Amino acid sequence: MHNTHTGHTHHIKDFKRRFFISTILTIPVLLLSEMIQKWFGFEISIPYQKWILLGLSSFIYFYGGYPFLKGLVNELKNKQPGMMTLIGTAISVAFFYSAFTVVSGFGKDFFWELATLIDVMILGHWIEAKSVLGASRALEELVKIMPTTAHLIKDGDIVDIPVSQLKKGDIVLVKPGEKIPSDGIVVEGESYVNESLLTGESKPVLKKKGNKVIGGSINTDSILKMKVEKTGEETYLSQVIKLVKQAQESKSKTQDLANKAAALLFYVAIITGTITYIIWLFYGKPDFAIERAVTVLVIACPHALGLAVPLVVALSTSITAKNGILIRDRKAFEQSKDLAAVIFDKTGTLTEGKFGVTDVVSYIDENELLRLTGAVEKNSEHIIAKAIVEYGKEKGINFPEVETYKTIPGKGAFAVIEGKEIYVGSPKLMEELKINTEDEKIKQLQKEGKTVIFVVIDGKLAGVFALADKIKPESYEAVKKLKEMGIKVFMLTGDAEEVAKAVSRQIGIDEYFAQVLPHQKAEKVKSLQEKGYKVAMVGDGINDAPALVTADVGIAIGAGTDVAIESADIILVKSNPLDVSKIIKLSKITYSKMVQNLWWAAGYNIVAIPLAAGILYSYGIVIQPAVGALLMSISTVIVALNSQTLRRYSKI
Repeated sequence: MHNTHTGHTHHIKDFKRRFFISTILTIPVLLLSEMIQKWFGFEISIPYQKWILLGLSSFIYFYGGYPFLKGLVNELKNKQPGMMTLIGTAISVAFFYSAFTVVSGFGKDFFWELATLIDVMILGHWIEAKSVLGASRALEELVKIMPTTAHLIKDGDIVDIPVSQLKKGDIVLVKPGEKIPSDGIVVEGESYVNESLLTGESKPVLKKKGNKVIGGSINTDSILKMKVEKTGEETYLSQVIKLVKQAQESKSKTQDLANKAAALLFYVAIITGTITYIIWLFYGKPDFAIERAVTVLVIACPHALGLAVPLVVALSTSITAKNGILIRDRKAFEQSKDLAAVIFDKTGTLTEGKFGVTDVVSYIDENELLRLTGAVEKNSEHIIAKAIVEYGKEKGINFPEVETYKTIPGKGAFAVIEGKEIYVGSPKLMEELKINTEDEKIKQLQKEGKTVIFVVIDGKLAGVFALADKIKPESYEAVKKLKEMGIKVFMLTGDAEEVAKAVSRQIGIDEYFAQVLPHQKAEKVKSLQEKGYKVAMVGDGINDAPALVTADVGIAIGAGTDVAIESADIILVKSNPLDVSKIIKLSKITYSKMVQNLWWAAGYNIVAIPLAAGILYSYGIVIQPAVGALLMSISTVIVALNSQTLRRYSKI
């Protein structure tokens, strides 16, 4: 699991406080340092100057350097020396050697190098902490999906009780628009229930006596009475929470590129520093030997290395945010460059997630069919009726008034308009009315898994409306772009085979998985990973949460539920699948900038370390710690400027 959100905020505040306090105390350290005075041609001399420098530097070392000293201990405990070990060792050697020079009056101190090194490193880590988006609240968000109160039927009365107090066997009333309080079975009533948040099923499902319902799904139409079958840990939602937890805990923790560079530098610096000390000691120069060894360590710890990655991260995070892409897990974003497969959830990701009219087959004038059907459906609150009315309005149709209207539960509606008897309804209603619906066009629409609604006027079939979850216009381009990048595109859906096949063919998807139950989604991701693919999962429903966490890169569509967003590594605010290709492109650019920065930050060591060790001493070339610090500063400036070139990608 990730850190908690509050811990993360505390982390940022801590670095900020340490940075400002240490930087303020660095000013007198700089002013009192002989080297700085010599460089800038001024002189300040006060009593106990060296001891005051030692006092100020001690505070900066122990207070400002604390995160690095703590990090050094942790890294050595885990036998994984990295950035913290390198910084911790350099500041410790510089501090203790400088303190020794004050006490013994022997050698030159490194106080100003020590102070500035700590300041720049804290700044780098503060930027890094700020740029990583908050911690995961996935499980809290999942729990919020459940309603907090339930209407319990007790001795004929309705009592509102907290959902947590529900017991197996309780009978509960669920009003239209309310969430179902727990997993159970319908004992009375008939209504459409929206389960899309939980199962990914795009169509509201008709629930009647004997049907199972899932806690957290929404009752849309009429009153339902249900018997509670599962509570607490046993519920479907709790099982999903468990899956998310497991997947999050098993996520691999890849080391940062900068850490690897720091680890390498650490070994190089320690070995070179030790060899340098031994060689100069052998030549009988103990004072010069220790100065050289310390110079090697100070030079090997580049300021720029602490900024190389954080600066790119901070910039790429703000650039992606401007493009409607929020990065929560940086490692996953960096991994996006290596993706070989992208799995899209269908409902709400590639499609609108709402019902719409896709086809109209008309045996009379189409406008007339729309006018009369819309007039009937205007009286219904049903999702299908609303979609037909919406379609008519888009076409600019005015609906006449209804003379008579009645609902035929579960089958459709009947109305009399302008003296005409009109039935609008399902194939079942057509069977009852003995209407012949044999037509190739209709069969084809049904084959594609679309919901077909028939309109009968005065005993004759007047037309057919086919409804389905509409494909987002951007989905076509999104799939095309990914394929151009050489990435295989897959689709996952809880919908039937016919629906999946029709949508895949339309969008141009390589392969699809149909009728996938929520808990199987993570398994499908794993199966592709086992084939050697680096996989991204793009989804929006709660049922996608385990799959989002299992994938190498979990991408949540912003219109989705909070839990999917919280369990994802990257969030697409604009709900645009086209942004997936943008993520991959930005990941590649960002990674190359990081690599360039690491070379600028650490590459100069190839020349600087041997010079610091005194390899050209016989030619009169000896690099002073101050010159090393200058080289460090130049590389820091180059890294900062190179990072800024990312800005040209602010609109991609």
